Amino acid sequence: MITVASPALASSIFLIPNGTFFVELIIFVIVLVVLGWYVAPAVGKALADRDEMVKRAAEESQTAEEKFKAAQQRYAEALAEARAEAGRIRESSRAEGQHILDELRTRASEEVSGLTHRASEELAAQREQALRELQPHVRELAATLAGRVVGEDVSVSEGRR
Repeated sequence: MITVASPALASSIFLIPNGTFFVELIIFVIVLVVLGWYVAPAVGKALADRDEMVKRAAEESQTAEEKFKAAQQRYAEALAEARAEAGRIRESSRAEGQHILDELRTRASEEVSGLTHRASEELAAQREQALRELQPHVRELAATLAGRVVGEDVSVSEGRR
């Protein structure tokens, strides 16, 4: 059996647009226009400000990087200069130390030669003094020894001296 659709049944079909659809469509368009007119410029301005801030931050970062590289270059140059200066000071100190050592060696050598000379003079003087002291006794000892060897008394005369 086929039944005929009633008008109440026809209004409940969701595929056929009714008046509420058009009212909702008009409200949606009004909301879009209000959003485009008032909200979009504020959001666009905020986005533009943010882009500008990002650009400034990038520029500041690049400037800071350039300053850092320049400072690093100055540091490397100062370090190289300090190392060179330290090398020069080291070499100067070495040369000065060698000069002092040579001077001390020369002084010590002079002192040693002076001491040696004085000691040899002193030894020569002591030798001469010992010879002078022992010479009179040597003749007597030689005569005594000769007498013992020969078996006779050998006397040393005062005239033969």
